[in-house]
Amino acid sequence: MAAGGLVIMPTETVYGLAADAGNARAVAAVYEAKGRPSFNPLIAHAADVAMARRIARFDARAEALAARFWPGPLTLVLPVAGGEAVCDLARAGLDTVAVRVPGHPLAHALIARFGGPVVAPSANRSGRPSPTTFADAMEETGPAAAAALDGGACEVGLESTVVALLDAARLLRPGAVTRAEIEAVVGPLAEAEDDAKRSPGRLARHYAPNAPVRLDVTEPDAGEAWLSFGAAGRGPWNLSPAGDLREAAANLFAYLRAADRTAPAGIAVAPIPHEGLGEAINDRLKRAAGFVG
Repeated sequence: MAAGGLVIMPTETVYGLAADAGNARAVAAVYEAKGRPSFNPLIAHAADVAMARRIARFDARAEALAARFWPGPLTLVLPVAGGEAVCDLARAGLDTVAVRVPGHPLAHALIARFGGPVVAPSANRSGRPSPTTFADAMEETGPAAAAALDGGACEVGLESTVVALLDAARLLRPGAVTRAEIEAVVGPLAEAEDDAKRSPGRLARHYAPNAPVRLDVTEPDAGEAWLSFGAAGRGPWNLSPAGDLREAAANLFAYLRAADRTAPAGIAVAPIPHEGLGEAINDRLKRAAGFVG
């Protein structure tokens, strides 16, 4: 990585394609490997809070959230402390930086050994479902990587929650750290509004398989693969027979990929409750279906 190479890196959320956050050529190689629009900023992954403080300016709210949820699946969008550690290209030309401390031991070891922050967007082609297994990551962007770390299946299975702390605290992307958990620390969250551009994962069509996706389906049409949910679900891709939202989140991208490999006429998805982690699951599903709202 010090020489500018890319590394397939496991995290607790999804597999990432990691590179030196301060090396613009390496960051450009990540964009190229993913086919990612350069206006979409990347998250800088730090080994610990001390490293994060060197690249972002923390206020009391950021310190409180970091103390509560790091290492873990929460990204904070903060004013950048200096442009050297996280280059302008990685920040999409913004005066802010998205930063988190991942919880996976292999991610921590890699970043700590490298000695600086790394960008690590999901290791898939842009717009495709994020990889939550080593095999899926290698299938998507493995040829672009100089090295790859197999950390097993990702525990969370959805990208991190993103919160901006620039004026009001704003939820830019829901994730495994829920709205209620964040509000318990910093108070009510405002909606994204103008800060939305500061977060990855907000394209209207994102996380999408090749087959069209249809939502809130109680009975699939002929030729559709069905991602069911709960005790009444059936078929090989029941996101959670027990109706457990954390199990559903962990299975979501892997099951979208598995269903897509059968070349169905479409992928039908059962209704998912919206509370708690369901907010994040439904966000990803709406973007996979090509609409938001």
